[in-house]
Amino acid sequence: MKKQAARILLGVLLVLLFVAQAARVIDLGFVHALEAIMYDARLKLTMPATLDPRIVVVDIDEKSLAEEGRWPWRRDRIALLVEKLTDRYGAAVVGFDVVFAERDDSSGLQVLKDLGDNELQGDAQFRAALAAITPRLEFDRLLAERLRGRPVVLGYYFSDQSVGGKSLAIGALPAPVLPAGTFTGRNIGFATFQGYGGNLPELQAAAAGAGHFTPSTDADGVHRRVPMLARYNGAYYEPLALAIVRLLLNSPKVVPGYPSDSVLTKGYPGLEWVEASPVRVPVDEQATALVPYRGPKGSFPYVSATDVIRDRAPIETLKDRIVLVGTTAPGLQDLRSTPVAPLFPGVEIHANLLAGILDGTIKQRPPYVLGAEVVLLSLTGLLLAIGLPFLTPLRTTVATGVTLFTISGLNLAVWHYGNLVLPLASGLLLVLAIYAVNMAYGYFAESRAKHQIEGRFGQYVPPELVEEMSRDPSRFSMESDSREMTVLFSDVRGFTTISEGLEPNDLQHLMNAFLTPMTRVIHHRRGTIDKYMGDAIMAFWGAPVEDQSHARNAVMAGLEMKKTLADLEPEFRARGWPPLKIGIGVNTGRMSVGNMGSEVRVAYTVMGDAVNLASRLEGLTKKYGVTMIVGEATRAALHDMVFRELDRVRVKGKDAPVTIYEPLGAHDEVPKEVLDRLKLFQQALKFYRAQDWDKAELQLLNLQRMAPDDALLATYLDRISHLRARPPISPWDGVFDFDSK
Repeated sequence: MKKQAARILLGVLLVLLFVAQAARVIDLGFVHALEAIMYDARLKLTMPATLDPRIVVVDIDEKSLAEEGRWPWRRDRIALLVEKLTDRYGAAVVGFDVVFAERDDSSGLQVLKDLGDNELQGDAQFRAALAAITPRLEFDRLLAERLRGRPVVLGYYFSDQSVGGKSLAIGALPAPVLPAGTFTGRNIGFATFQGYGGNLPELQAAAAGAGHFTPSTDADGVHRRVPMLARYNGAYYEPLALAIVRLLLNSPKVVPGYPSDSVLTKGYPGLEWVEASPVRVPVDEQATALVPYRGPKGSFPYVSATDVIRDRAPIETLKDRIVLVGTTAPGLQDLRSTPVAPLFPGVEIHANLLAGILDGTIKQRPPYVLGAEVVLLSLTGLLLAIGLPFLTPLRTTVATGVTLFTISGLNLAVWHYGNLVLPLASGLLLVLAIYAVNMAYGYFAESRAKHQIEGRFGQYVPPELVEEMSRDPSRFSMESDSREMTVLFSDVRGFTTISEGLEPNDLQHLMNAFLTPMTRVIHHRRGTIDKYMGDAIMAFWGAPVEDQSHARNAVMAGLEMKKTLADLEPEFRARGWPPLKIGIGVNTGRMSVGNMGSEVRVAYTVMGDAVNLASRLEGLTKKYGVTMIVGEATRAALHDMVFRELDRVRVKGKDAPVTIYEPLGAHDEVPKEVLDRLKLFQQALKFYRAQDWDKAELQLLNLQRMAPDDALLATYLDRISHLRARPPISPWDGVFDFDSK
């Protein structure tokens, strides 16, 4: 027993740690992140993935925008849409995932009134005509008239935004479903908001109901829940889905639901459901309901809004159906991240919640789940913490596997058959953590392997990769291999002149001050240093540790080297050193890697045509006045980065032309003005390759006025002058030949 005391103690400490996390004493963010992933996995595993024809999405899609005009539409068009849906198509209920917060002045009525009050004040005929047409031009009033007496539920939203230091308060809110003070004495974590964006008062008054479309966004930005009771100014408001269901079922009120009093529930404040007879919606400790996604986008029928307006939609699709009016057009920004898709129409979130309320399939995660998690973690954890230290490694592994399988199986069964969501991540993590502690003897074998790996690769790769390689040293050797990799060459421009102007000691310090941060950047990006060649650096990615993102890491390393060098300039200036400029060439392709050399000396390096091309690309940077150039294969591997196509060239030693690019950064990091100039330059390239010298020159001159320091533009302008005087031999492929390295 004494021999196992340390492992038992560590196991018990792990149990206490996870129990404290479950009891909300401490917060382990990674547990919440993993729990979210596992929730999504269970949801996708068990969702029916079938079409629900009861709920139809009338979509303000690209087709509708093309035919009816850009959004927002005039209110008379919305009024016509409402009339068509209810009168012609016979929809049971119409819900709007849209808010009508601002007045519609697009009819020009105010301009006509101003004319009648000023320039045409005495024109009785004009005033009579204006009075006659005014009712037709008051679009907001027209919409209010169409809403009145029809089964239409409007949408609105809550927000914590403020304008000028004041909380947002736009339009009118409907009456709350529960008044302030309803939950006095009960500690319930309602989603509480300081502001709202509502509909115009006359529209709100005319509608049969209204509900908010404010989802509850989890920490990872995913929409899994919707507040069934959102609190504003102490009162409580229902979501759009519940408002639609209440109108459909003629349910007059919302009633909060609590478990019946017993010894076990004495003092328990939990709100466990919200009832709108005859439906009951389970809620969690924040009064939110889990959205029961039934499948990916398209789990409900879609009808284009313009087809409804123009009487092209099939009546049988909409008759007696619940209709949700919303948008999937990307430009209208109602796409959300959900467990089933990273970009999911917000209107379908309401549709899924609607279907779940009607079917009673919303998963339950009542507040008492917290206590259940604490009990399960304590029992399972203590059993393993005390029992595993006495088992052999093989039996420990088997026992752990059985425990993991049992926990997962029971959890999934409760999810599927009991409709109850119990935490899963914390239990699995605790079991694995206790297992890891009891298998710690592997540390010694790992340490020996680490020393072996350090001896082989320590001079090439960063310590963190040595650590990774030591976990399975049998996978790594210095034998030659052929694989797809990415290689980087970097060289200081004008280094000979710089070195001639410095004393040897100053030159040594300058190179150390330059190479050290460059090496750190490469190591940070998981690169392997091949060699230093005076002022030059050669590095590669993809060996000895395989790297699926080798192209990305190499390009990011190059961009960071450029930034790091700029950050070094003040220090160099302070020490009296000249500023350094570098050229970087990056290329991806198949290359040989391994120990290569002679019987006297070998080195772990890469060779091949792709390596040679990277070296040539580095040399071309000064020809085009850029810091970094990458090849075609590197560009093709990075779809989420912005590149500027520089040219199509034929380098020395290669017959086939290659397209070369300058990386500019990630899509979300490149300024809009740079993207605009990039489009213009691409157009200039098209003119250039079509030998339309005048248009190309004009485009380049315009660009030069925007970016006078861009050396590439001057290069092309000089080239056009030369080609205009000496036209290329037809047919011309637009490729520029370089005869030197």
